[in-house]
Amino acid sequence: MDNKDRIKKIKRAMARYAFYFFSAFFRVLPYPLVRAMTNALIALGFVVVKRMRKIARESLTIAFGREKSGQEIEGIVRTCFFNLGRSAIEMLYFTQRPQMITAKLAFAPGARENLDAALAEGRGVIAVTAHFGNFPLMLLYLARMGYKTNAIIRPARDEAIEKTFQDTRTRLGLHTIYSYPRVECVKESLRVLRNKEILCVPLDQNFGTGGVFVEFFGQKAATATGPVVFATRTGAVILPIFIARDTDDRHKIMTEPHFAIETRATDEETIQYNVAKITGTIETYIRRYPHEWGWMHRRWKSKPAYR
Repeated sequence: MDNKDRIKKIKRAMARYAFYFFSAFFRVLPYPLVRAMTNALIALGFVVVKRMRKIARESLTIAFGREKSGQEIEGIVRTCFFNLGRSAIEMLYFTQRPQMITAKLAFAPGARENLDAALAEGRGVIAVTAHFGNFPLMLLYLARMGYKTNAIIRPARDEAIEKTFQDTRTRLGLHTIYSYPRVECVKESLRVLRNKEILCVPLDQNFGTGGVFVEFFGQKAATATGPVVFATRTGAVILPIFIARDTDDRHKIMTEPHFAIETRATDEETIQYNVAKITGTIETYIRRYPHEWGWMHRRWKSKPAYR
């Protein structure tokens, strides 16, 4: 084991024991006290994560460099990190008290009606979302509200922590479909859609090779094709769904009307067109709530072969 691997192992162990410590600590504290204490922790963390702040600034500059000032971008970076910290604390605290999930989250006007109308089609629903707001809490909320909800999830690198996360999701009614092995992921995704259930898929991360390049904030971004392929194979409808932070630590869940795949002359053109359409919707929500998206991800890292 070289020094780099050794450092990674130490960092993961530190994160694991911090997770266990705060999980036990939060079991006995009232939420207002936890909220006050964690504000200081988040502020400290913001100072420490210099590399993540740098990536967030770079991403925001790519997206809004011609629209927002440096001061505005810096403000979004700060708010984004504080929201991320609050979301982590909420997940840790609320999952120990499931009643808080349904108390703090609610559908925005018309959002539940859009979801129910999509399910009424009877062909399964691909709920396309993004790493936007406290989206893991949104998945748990859907399950707690009685919807048969499944989510494609990339497992945590630490196996022990992932086992805890998986047990929590199962306990709260959310079915996990791991993003790999790929064959198993595809097989299980198709099964739940053919069973007329909800499949939640985030579609906002750099996909590298194997996807398609579509416009995202004026730049070509490598994007997965899974939701469009699944919809084509099963006839399932696509429902964009997002969550944003509201006042008093409450969250609102928003949806767009569902739609079926629009076909084009070839399969490749059909995939390209519909992935671009979904990505455009994601961009619309990020523009509306820029502090809710995870800017510390290098969304435009992969570049198309052509120029």
